Amino acid sequence: MADYEMIECMGDLPDGVTFPNGMAAIDCEMMGLSLTRDRLCMCQVGDGEGKVWLVRFDGENWEAPNLKALLTNPDILKILHFGRYDIACMKKHLGIMTAPIYDTKIASKFCRTYTERHGLKALVEEVLPGVKLDKEQGTTYWGADELTDAQKIYAANDVLHLHALKEELDKRLEKLGRMHMAQACFDFLQMRAEIDLAGWDNADIFAHH
Repeated sequence: MADYEMIECMGDLPDGVTFPNGMAAIDCEMMGLSLTRDRLCMCQVGDGEGKVWLVRFDGENWEAPNLKALLTNPDILKILHFGRYDIACMKKHLGIMTAPIYDTKIASKFCRTYTERHGLKALVEEVLPGVKLDKEQGTTYWGADELTDAQKIYAANDVLHLHALKEELDKRLEKLGRMHMAQACFDFLQMRAEIDLAGWDNADIFAHH
């Protein structure tokens, strides 16, 4: 998707945002990679039709009623890539549990068993030929008062292609007969986030030892 509209917001989505296709692409940028240490800085929302909202947070006001209504709306599917961490981070800071969920990374692992490359960049570039992602901005300072143009483009790209990815991954999952397994994992992500927040984020609870 070459052309899109990017809307910056502080603290919440604007009033009146709609998702006619019943799906919203979601991603988050945090201060770092620790749920206990690093705060949520921004939540990106894409409608799959060329609009991306960059909802920034100042670290103090977490009210965001419009965003929370979207994230908890049972009639709008939220598409994420590696949603486990984002869901936990939004639970911690916004106080809500995001649902229902579709996770493109989980879907990729069920239908792209010929590779270990399930990051968003590798996934997009294989499944959506011609689309290239620059991931260099991922480790920059997202708590800055003003974001650079490069950061904004990076953030938008993290949600711009999720609808198209879902469509292609669904075809593969259905063909392989693995949709039910992927769906069960999507449904478990809320509890996985609870487990992470409770302190088992680095433990495999299903492991023998």
